[in-house]
Amino acid sequence: MTDDLPELRASDADRERVAEVLRDALAEGRLDMAEFEERLDATYQARTYGELTPITRDLPDPAVNMVKRPTGSGGWPDRIVGGEGSSRWGVAIMGGFQRRGRWTMPRRFNTFVFWGGGEIDLRDANFADREVVVNCAVIMGGMGVIVPPGVEVVVRGIGIMGGFDHGQEGVLGDPGGPRVIIQGFAFWGGVGVTRKLTKAERQRLKEERRQEKLERREGRGELGGSDSGFHHGMHDLHRRNED
Repeated sequence: MTDDLPELRASDADRERVAEVLRDALAEGRLDMAEFEERLDATYQARTYGELTPITRDLPDPAVNMVKRPTGSGGWPDRIVGGEGSSRWGVAIMGGFQRRGRWTMPRRFNTFVFWGGGEIDLRDANFADREVVVNCAVIMGGMGVIVPPGVEVVVRGIGIMGGFDHGQEGVLGDPGGPRVIIQGFAFWGGVGVTRKLTKAERQRLKEERRQEKLERREGRGELGGSDSGFHHGMHDLHRRNED
């Protein structure tokens, strides 16, 4: 966001970036739920940068304060920070909850889901310890855990007319990386585990693939092919007219 052009119209992407900062602030305990909802409403109603900027003026700037969090090998000691964690509970009763963005996963995070859904996203999280536990109690609902590459996953849950996803077990973690243990029970419900790259990593890989594609096209001489095709087509047209 910029203060230089306050009257410039904001885009949907600008509003979504502000909403992401607010979600992170809620997860970190910087905002309570009432403040979060009030600011989120103001975010989606904002039309200019001048209206968006004050919404996060008293919150950390992600571009300045975000700790470097590589998703490949190395870098994990910077993310295993100790402490108590940003929050310890997630409860969804005929509703939902979500923990995502820059937050600190405690040594033990308890979840209770009844006729609802919950999600814990650890892709950008710090960890209070090298081994953390997600304790799940799911009744007629669903619980999802998202982990980045390099994290070891251990699943010890029990399903009663439900189940726990073991698909991400057995994947070796990075040296020094955290271990996430998912345990508890699911009754008429399920606990799923997915492994995803961060948005920044996906964007980087997308850009690399785009550059590789351009280089291959240049190597085959395909760039500028539309002009040569145009001239070739015009030559055929003139020849048919002469005939």
